[in-house]
Amino acid sequence: QGVLSDLTKVTGLHGLDPVVLVLVVGIVMFTLGFAGCVGALRENICLLKFFCGTIVFIFLLELAVAVMAFLFQDWVRDRVKEFFENNIKSYRDDIDLQNIIDSLQRINHCCGAQGPEDWDFNIYFDCKSESKSREKCGVPFSCCIPDPAQKVVNTQCGYDIRKKSKSQWDDQIFVKGCIHALEAWLPRNIYIVAGVFIAISLLQIFGIFLARTLISDIEAVKASNAF
Repeated sequence: QGVLSDLTKVTGLHGLDPVVLVLVVGIVMFTLGFAGCVGALRENICLLKFFCGTIVFIFLLELAVAVMAFLFQDWVRDRVKEFFENNIKSYRDDIDLQNIIDSLQRINHCCGAQGPEDWDFNIYFDCKSESKSREKCGVPFSCCIPDPAQKVVNTQCGYDIRKKSKSQWDDQIFVKGCIHALEAWLPRNIYIVAGVFIAISLLQIFGIFLARTLISDIEAVKASNAF
């Protein structure tokens, strides 16, 4: 309950509770599974056509989303940038959000949306803020380049780092923004992404093929019985 409630802050869905999305997906999956299973057992053509049509619709929807994401890359990049900036602002407001951002920065070796300067969006890290925060003009510890010799994480490693010249940042923190890191991740893992997409597509096509074959067989039997 706590994690799902906090996802509203993470995703910025403007009041749309993620639990509702989980329920909707669950209802769709149950309905689709029920139609396919009962339709096959009872040889009900209406349920089988519903099952087949829904899978076709989902497949076309996935294809459309992939094509739109490719064609409108700048729009997607702007939405991702907005997502990061909004969550940077709320970094200290929610521990779950904080852990997600820290994990993202640590795993991808990145800092901020476009770079470390994005932490000025957060009142605690803002260099221009009148806040007396000790973290002022710093970055979270997840932006720091880890020291292999340190067994304990130094959570204060990012303090005052942005008061130094940018030439000194390279040795202490990640200077690449997380958007650029994610953009660089896709080409490196394009075969994995393509493989997953193809596997899911083949499963859906196989389900459509089985449903259409069963419908054809049922119709053929009914036609032969009619004569």
